[in-house]
Amino acid sequence: MPTSDYDPACLPDLLPLYYRRLFPFSQYYRWLSYGGVSKNYFQNREFSFTLKDDIYVRYQSFTTQNELEKEMQKMVPYKIDIGAVYSHRPSQHNAVKSGTFQALEKELVFDIDMTDYDDVRRCCSAADICSKCWTLMTIAIRILDRALREDFGFHHLLWVYSGRRGVHCWVCDDAARKLSVAARSAVAEYLSLIKGGEETVRKVVLSDPIHPFINHSLSVVERYFCQYAIVEQDILGSKESVDKVLALLPEDIKKDLTVYYQEEKNPMKRWDRLCTLVEHKKSSIKKGGQYFDKEIMLQYCYPRLDVNVSKGVNHLLKSPFSIHPKTGRISVPIDLKELNTFDPFEVPTISLICEELERPRADEAEDDDVKDKENEQEAGERRRIRDLQKDF
Repeated sequence: MPTSDYDPACLPDLLPLYYRRLFPFSQYYRWLSYGGVSKNYFQNREFSFTLKDDIYVRYQSFTTQNELEKEMQKMVPYKIDIGAVYSHRPSQHNAVKSGTFQALEKELVFDIDMTDYDDVRRCCSAADICSKCWTLMTIAIRILDRALREDFGFHHLLWVYSGRRGVHCWVCDDAARKLSVAARSAVAEYLSLIKGGEETVRKVVLSDPIHPFINHSLSVVERYFCQYAIVEQDILGSKESVDKVLALLPEDIKKDLTVYYQEEKNPMKRWDRLCTLVEHKKSSIKKGGQYFDKEIMLQYCYPRLDVNVSKGVNHLLKSPFSIHPKTGRISVPIDLKELNTFDPFEVPTISLICEELERPRADEAEDDDVKDKENEQEAGERRRIRDLQKDF
């Protein structure tokens, strides 16, 4: 992943400037204060800092924006995580009577990481991403944002690029922040379709009738599937990738396709044939189900959630505007109106914005030139006056 000449070794020099000149403390404090809903809401919020050499400091808390600002500029964290709002100040948790220090509230959060798609993407693996597989993040945001707004009635959603290989969602509604662990788990399970670990071959099984939420999700996946999966990922290209798809189908369809694919090499025609056979099988069987083509689409494209991140009230999540130490990229909010054109490779690195901060703008340079000329003229005038005084 190109990072605009970012060098991790320069991070200790760049972070002090970033926290002093660029970090949006005012907006950040206003967000996490929620208009002062509770007197101690901000000061009872946990922050954790990862410092240089992976020193991890939990249970940080601050009374005011100014205190947060000063402490961050002093400690210069490499990474910032946000936790829950507690019953007491997290910084004083050791002084509180045992059992009384409790996590009370936190935004409902979702973490989608590209590494969880490694079994279905061919272009990259592990921490690597490219423009091809980034489509999976676009699909995930489209599906989850609609469901959270329309199915659950939430309004205040903040989508954030993680800085490297994924996205985070912060659901900030008052009702979402007050959800219990059981309720958070229920929301996360409702939104989870991919079931089973590496040993599970068929991770999506649809029943009849298809739930409206799944139909809505399919309508999103269908918009991207052919271009993303068939063309760009070429899932029906090589023998290895074809075998993975065929493993998700019943024996009779698999047998037919194996013969057909020996002659037909065009991936789109191969997919069309698969869909035709599934449809034919569905119409010839009276019992419901048989949505094999849709299951394949969902298995290859549906959002893969880390449910544990969502269900825990006291679970920490990387803060917006934190810097990713490996890439230097800033965890920026994503504007959903521009989602289709969002490019993670265009997200600025800390080195780039600090360099721009130090570089004078063209209009400022012109102003400086004018001032320099004026100063030169004034200096020349003064010299002339002194010379005249000497002469007389």
